[in-house]
Amino acid sequence: MKHETHQNQIISAKLFNSQRYIHSLIVYFLFFGSGLVIGISLTFYLKDVPITLKKKLFTIQPSPPLIVPPKSRPPPSPPLNQEQGVTMNNNIKKKIPGVGRIGLTDYIKPPEAMHDMMDDELVWRASMVPKAKIFPFNRTPKVAFMFLARGSLPLAPLWERFFKGHEGRYSIYIHSQPSFKGDALEEGPIFHARRVPSKRVDWGEFSMVDAERRLLANALLDMSNERFVLLSEACIPLYNFTTIYTYIMNSTKTFVESYDEWGPVGRGRYNSQMTPWVTIEQWRKGSQWFELDREIALDMITDQKYFNLFKDFCRPACYSDEHYLPTFVTMRYWWKNGNRTLTWVDWTKGGPHPTKFARTEVTRELLHQMRTGIQCMYNGEPTSMCYLFARKFLPSALDRLLKFAPKVMMFG
Repeated sequence: MKHETHQNQIISAKLFNSQRYIHSLIVYFLFFGSGLVIGISLTFYLKDVPITLKKKLFTIQPSPPLIVPPKSRPPPSPPLNQEQGVTMNNNIKKKIPGVGRIGLTDYIKPPEAMHDMMDDELVWRASMVPKAKIFPFNRTPKVAFMFLARGSLPLAPLWERFFKGHEGRYSIYIHSQPSFKGDALEEGPIFHARRVPSKRVDWGEFSMVDAERRLLANALLDMSNERFVLLSEACIPLYNFTTIYTYIMNSTKTFVESYDEWGPVGRGRYNSQMTPWVTIEQWRKGSQWFELDREIALDMITDQKYFNLFKDFCRPACYSDEHYLPTFVTMRYWWKNGNRTLTWVDWTKGGPHPTKFARTEVTRELLHQMRTGIQCMYNGEPTSMCYLFARKFLPSALDRLLKFAPKVMMFG
């Protein structure tokens, strides 16, 4: 009984599947027949349609071009001939002064000594250093003579004779007190327009270091300046220009006096708050009057670490102009510094200021002593030519200096 029931179920399933198959076949046949009828009808219809209409019916038409309103697309300007182009460029230059072709010459030309840059802008501009070591233009290395003065340069006539005939191998920069507005009648044409923007400088204050950096930054704007000498209005040259230029340019060392002074005016000025950045063993003292190369000059004007440290912790009776640079150079460039100054000064009388020389003190013997009075090392060899400059000479000494310059200093 069970077997018969199972067979009946199988037969019913087969009949059901057969019916579904027949139903699907009929539906497919109807779709095929409808398509065939439509296709035959369309064929007969198209026989009577013109060819041009067929192309319109079965060709995809491109979209119409976008028409830009006249206001959005002005008509092109007619081409300029050469004469018109020159006229237009000249008109532009008249309307906007300084506009024109900017080539290499314009780029490397240093700005005027007097400019409107603030100190931070000046340092940013001066610190730009080309990575290419080979210069793509003819370049004569120059010595930058930087005068840190209260007002005018009373010994300018002597310096004029010193510089005469050596144009292109030196640059001059003068930092005077902002209060100085007078005409420096004793200063000849080579000193005109050579004053840099300045700020007030007080003796013994950190503003002395600020002024030194300001002079260096201005001198660094001229890419031809390779060596940098700091001088005062009371300084004189002890040799002629060629001798001094050759001495400085051929030197393998820079000249920043730096020594370890154990007394109260040396280590006694050290502030322990500088530890660990500057230890008492690293603390140095030296003359304010220096000579630097371009590498150290760039590093000095961009230094913030030691600059701010001395600004905060070296205050009177600590004098930053005697400690900042000697310590900085010894810590960072000890291997390329000669540890001596090129400027002769007499401290034998003691006190906070060196000896001043008036007219009656200026003699041949004094100048010879300044020139060859001691022994030192130059490029690894002993020499008696240790000082190139001397101070402190009063304005009254000028006529005597002009008298001895041709015979003793060999210029003028």
